[in-house]
Amino acid sequence: MRLRAFIALPVLLAVLTFASPAGAMGSPNVAALQVTLWNRGLYHATIDGVKGPLTTAAVRRLQRRRGLVPDGIVGPKTRRALGRYARYRLGDRVLFDGTWGWDVAALQFRLAWHGFLYGPFDGRFGTRTGAALFRYQRWRRIGADGVAGQATIRTLSEPVPRSRLRFSWPIRASVGDPFGPRGNRFHPGIDFPAAWNTRVGAARQGRVVFAGWSSGDRGRLVIVSHGYGMRSFYAHLNRVTVRAGQHVARGMRVGLVGSSGFSTGPHLHFELRRRGAAVDPLPALR
Repeated sequence: MRLRAFIALPVLLAVLTFASPAGAMGSPNVAALQVTLWNRGLYHATIDGVKGPLTTAAVRRLQRRRGLVPDGIVGPKTRRALGRYARYRLGDRVLFDGTWGWDVAALQFRLAWHGFLYGPFDGRFGTRTGAALFRYQRWRRIGADGVAGQATIRTLSEPVPRSRLRFSWPIRASVGDPFGPRGNRFHPGIDFPAAWNTRVGAARQGRVVFAGWSSGDRGRLVIVSHGYGMRSFYAHLNRVTVRAGQHVARGMRVGLVGSSGFSTGPHLHFELRRRGAAVDPLPALR
């Protein structure tokens, strides 16, 4: 039985006319604006790169605070009111460890959509952002130096990676949280809320490369390698029913739903990765 997930994506009128890269992501410049407003305590919604009503309201609050016309439009005066943080757009300068500002926030947003950074979006280039950038550069087979120059920024403007294979639904449940921004972070997979001990099946045939307690926040985790650089992840399990090195068929049980690790309730967190880059599982499941 194939399940269909219907995720309503509201169509919001963007007041800012920033160009957005190809793909499903919002505008990195709008995301950078949201981060800038977040850091000033004016915006507390999702950093999604979509300039909807909440972002516009935050811009108006800033404008009123600075004695500007509260039109919600980020013109030159409003941009100056954002201070040094908004001085540089992505591509205006080379970014490296210790830099900060609007352009760093836009870089973080693009790295997240390309599958290499999961948050928080804070506009500060530190160890976490540098490591994500290094992994991305190595993935793209460009100079892996952890520095964002023009060549790296150009590649980040290209479409985000997609799965090279088709997968079956790993569980009989509807989609909860999708792949993409969540709060001021990025969710690198999709969540399936389900009852305790609901059966979880392998989404495709492959070989188990990890089965046990993860070193991060995913709790009990199973990772299956499928070839072509693709791996599937099944996290927060209550019980693991396979072992590392085992070959599994499509649909074979790999575990039972739980809430292990950093989790607020029973669900399956499902990820797909292509050579280490997190990719949106939904297009591969349809």
